Amino acid sequence: MAASEAPRRAGAAQIVALGEAMVEFNQTGENGGRSYLQGFGGDTSNFAIAAARQGARVAYVSALGDDPYGALLRRLWDEEGVDHSHVLSDPAAFSAIYFVTHNDQGHHFSFFRSGSAASRLTPATLPRAPITTARVLHLSGISLAISPSACDAGYAAIECARAAGAWVSFDTNLRLKLWSVERARAVMTDVIGLSDICLPSYDDVVAITGLREPDALVDHCLRLGAKTVALKMGEQGAIVATASERHRIAPARCQPVDATGAGDAFGGAFVARLVAGDDLPTAGRYAATVAALSTEGYGAVAPIPHAARVREVLAADRP
Repeated sequence: MAASEAPRRAGAAQIVALGEAMVEFNQTGENGGRSYLQGFGGDTSNFAIAAARQGARVAYVSALGDDPYGALLRRLWDEEGVDHSHVLSDPAAFSAIYFVTHNDQGHHFSFFRSGSAASRLTPATLPRAPITTARVLHLSGISLAISPSACDAGYAAIECARAAGAWVSFDTNLRLKLWSVERARAVMTDVIGLSDICLPSYDDVVAITGLREPDALVDHCLRLGAKTVALKMGEQGAIVATASERHRIAPARCQPVDATGAGDAFGGAFVARLVAGDDLPTAGRYAATVAALSTEGYGAVAPIPHAARVREVLAADRP
């Protein structure tokens, strides 16, 4: 994929991610289940951190409440080198949080996000400045599903990016608790067609298309208009493709304990490496390694590897 020819301001963020970041409280086994470990989540924030850890200049666009949870997220982005100067503070709303609980049936998520600051974003309040100078705008199905106004803001961001000559990156991240499958199918089909980089997860596109064969799913996204597709298939690896080339990416070796956020880590690394100039299979192998390593620890953010660790593993696996 050819890089955008639009002029870019020196030092500006190469990648701008749009969506909702969240503070996580994960139940531990201590105190009869009454203790929780505080962490972070939110798919596009995870993506942004993964891209930044691979060396990309990244900014985040969203809104937070003027509350302790928003302060925690801003501190996280400061530590990760993610520019949050365009994340709005909404004193009339709150920063979203979620709880993870565990029992014999597995882990369960409880989200507290309805009416959150990010869900109140609109086309009128959307910060457009970082998008106009970026190489890539990234958003997800969740970015579009958290409210009708947030969906409108997502479309406005896409329009802004395309007018500026930036790539549009889209991760399906289907969450049927946020919208109906019919609504998700209609919006995602449209946005996939507007995407330069489409990052669907296998189960997501099966749900919205009814297709099951991986190559057929890739073909479907390309027919809709996506320029580059990276189909994420978990333990089965990935397929990365354009209209002129296709590569099956084997899963990287790892000792997984928690796959939370692995798809977001793959996407952030894949886009970061495309921006850096990697060809399609090289970016795919790098991203698969990042995703695999991110499953070797608990939580969505802490286990995401930095570039030095990724290159060390890639070098060790080289024949």
